[in-house]
Amino acid sequence: MKQTNFASKLEKLATSTLVSSLIGIQRGIEREALRIQSSGKIAKTPHPEGVGHPLTHSSITTDFSESLLEFITPVSTSAEQTLAQLRDLQKYTLANMGDEMLWPMSMPCFIEDQQDIVLAQFGESNIGKMKTLYREGLKNRYGSMMQAIAGVHFNISFPESFWLALKVSEQDDSQLQDYISNKYLGLIRNFKRELWMISYLFGASPALCSSFLQGKQSNLPFEKQGKGTLYLPNGTALRLGDLGYTNSEQSSLKVMYNSLTEYVAGLQRAIRCRSDLYEGIDDFRAETPKQLNKNILQIENEFYSPIRPKRNAQKHETPTQALSRGGIEYIEIRALDVNPFSDTGISIEQIRFLDVFLTYCLLKDAPEMSWEEQQVSDQNLQAVISTGRDTNTVLQRDEEKITIAQWGDEIFSGLTKVAELFDAAHGHTLYSDTVRNLATWVTNPDDTFSGKLVSSLRETGGDSAEQALDIAKRYKNEHLSADYQYYCKADLDKQAAQSFEDEKAVVENDILSFKAFLQDYFEKA
Repeated sequence: MKQTNFASKLEKLATSTLVSSLIGIQRGIEREALRIQSSGKIAKTPHPEGVGHPLTHSSITTDFSESLLEFITPVSTSAEQTLAQLRDLQKYTLANMGDEMLWPMSMPCFIEDQQDIVLAQFGESNIGKMKTLYREGLKNRYGSMMQAIAGVHFNISFPESFWLALKVSEQDDSQLQDYISNKYLGLIRNFKRELWMISYLFGASPALCSSFLQGKQSNLPFEKQGKGTLYLPNGTALRLGDLGYTNSEQSSLKVMYNSLTEYVAGLQRAIRCRSDLYEGIDDFRAETPKQLNKNILQIENEFYSPIRPKRNAQKHETPTQALSRGGIEYIEIRALDVNPFSDTGISIEQIRFLDVFLTYCLLKDAPEMSWEEQQVSDQNLQAVISTGRDTNTVLQRDEEKITIAQWGDEIFSGLTKVAELFDAAHGHTLYSDTVRNLATWVTNPDDTFSGKLVSSLRETGGDSAEQALDIAKRYKNEHLSADYQYYCKADLDKQAAQSFEDEKAVVENDILSFKAFLQDYFEKA
């Protein structure tokens, strides 16, 4: 949609009720962080016992590997509160980690051998053992190194008052939940079309330690610096590229986003379709299983996508069963690198930008997206990942070739209008200020996260690991010396103790053998 048409549409939609409802947007953040030794090498110790049990603690757990922490904030309408919660969770965890620190980058530190990456352990309950076996499958399918990559997930939902006002403005007479699901799917389609912008602005993984490749060759145009740093001179986000979490068979699934039925059917096909690639790996039926099952996806969460439609699942529900039951409840953005310029891994400016960008994706026209269009959007993303800060890089939009600067200027024209709505709702200009500042990055690629990292790397002439280790030490000192902002230590101690009691209850409530538990799970999936 041309931006003049978008501005006109926005003017008609922007009722006082809709604008005021923007205050009620709810957010949650999941920040991953690799635990490292003081030397900068990956930590080989178990999950810090003092912070609680990783299976049942709602805010501090592990992700794929035992050394990859995950901090999960409660849902909140205040971005400032969310960051305060995230900062407190990290402070509390660091206080229980001895000399260890949090790696402030997405791509991992020096890892001598993949065996140093220990699978996350969740205890002896059936669900706990299932989580670990799932990760065993990931290791045997993709290798352990992938499991040391960290990212930030941003969850967002719009309040009912927003949907009701928008529905009235658009004179839509469908059922409310159907309307909400369809609008969220439109957001997803537009996000995928312009996802490259997130990688361009906030990609923060243009470099990696050569140990990540474990001796394998790469076709990427890496330059080498220091003892073992490889970097892309104009790259942005290696984490989102082919070096990250990818499944070569997933492209054959053709998961689409034009209707909820279509999306659910695509994912459910994947968890039932046998894979020729993984047929030779023993599954849960074997004496010593190496994966949950032999399907293209062991479970739905294995499907990699930079954005997902979500609904909180009830007990024993899979993600798609929850979506089929109640429709889309919120959106999960999975395309963010860890921000090394923020002690929380994500900044308030990024949150404000995401508020605006995702609302822009929701409000603008969202034509259906063919599989061929999805492939083009992925090609655009890969181009930005590899050479996004090269001003000669061109992207494909519909039938035309277009530069990042040209397309970016059009996007920011629309974002400026949406930012004004947020400022009107909140009574300040912080959203417009953020968009105005980031708009300059489109023509000044050195100002982007990846641009700053590469400039710093070249200036020092050293390794990216040295750069990251200095940041990790500084953030640890800042966290430990700061006061709690939202939680208090006594509350977090109580949560930790309760998580162990909750895990015991899970174990005691198991009535099936592990093999029978999984058999029952997959029969109901």
